Amino acid sequence: QVQLVESGGGLVQPGGSLRLSCEASGRGFSINVMGWYGQARGKQRELVARIFSGDTTNYLDSGKGRFTISRDNAKNTVYLQMNSLKPEDTAVYYCNARIRGTNINYWGQGIQVTVSS
Repeated sequence: QVQLVESGGGLVQPGGSLRLSCEASGRGFSINVMGWYGQARGKQRELVARIFSGDTTNYLDSGKGRFTISRDNAKNTVYLQMNSLKPEDTAVYYCNARIRGTNINYWGQGIQVTVSS
């Protein structure tokens, strides 16, 4: 079993920045992919960014150039640096981790990001 704990969300003005963190804990696991998904009110959850164990990254087009995902494998932690935030970035952001060699995914509890003046 893997637990994911997110932190760093909150309220920010348009143009501001936030850094989300997600730490994975548990025993006997190896994570291949870690990522962040966003779910705006009334919409489906969608991939925002993900990073593979070899540091390959993927981004949703709307976040390219503004968001940066990174990970610290020693700490089993993934980060999402969000810059130049826009009101349309407002969503609950969920951390995701996929176990190496499987299709098993774990999810965090979600963290609110609100971009508003």
